[in-house]
Amino acid sequence: MTASPALPGRASKDADKYLLPGEDVVLATRRHWAVLIEPTVKFLPVFLVGAVLFLVDPDNAVTSVVGLVVLLGSLVYYALRVGEWWMRHFIVTRRRVLLTSGVIVRTVTLLPLRRITDLTWEETFLGQILGYGSFRFESAGQDQALRHITFMPDAKKVYREVSGLLFSADWGGAAGGDDEGNPEPPPAPPPPSPVRHDTAPIPPLPPTS
Repeated sequence: MTASPALPGRASKDADKYLLPGEDVVLATRRHWAVLIEPTVKFLPVFLVGAVLFLVDPDNAVTSVVGLVVLLGSLVYYALRVGEWWMRHFIVTRRRVLLTSGVIVRTVTLLPLRRITDLTWEETFLGQILGYGSFRFESAGQDQALRHITFMPDAKKVYREVSGLLFSADWGGAAGGDDEGNPEPPPAPPPPSPVRHDTAPIPPLPPTS
């Protein structure tokens, strides 16, 4: 498949690599930048402590080494969190929902649209201010890896797009078909009526007494 040029660079590569031939991308997005608030809050104090230990007494080998280790550790932690945010994409096609993630090891989790029985959209107070929300998928009572997708940007638009695919037959979404979104085969024709090969008249029934 050739991905739409409008897709982000990483999402375009994922679409080319993981989607089936002819599988159209309806939506592709990474999570809202607000997902980095918590890692940033954790990173900054540790980074500052490491900087103080490293710079306050350069002649002290112990504090300098400890400060350097803390600095490098905090930077690695934050780089992995930013990299994970950058590499993770939520992709929706007319057949399924995919979540690609991982910086070093790429992981692809998918859920066919026809298996989704319900969709819940959650938006916290902070989410309303910053413009993100969460989705909760229900799938035939099973606990799916894609059950809860958090920090989705432009949540209202995404919710309408996904709902249209799930619950509108005009979109050709979850209304029918197999797990790959292909239409169900037509029902088999009824068997032909038996043909009588004899031409003799049927004898009348005996009179009832």
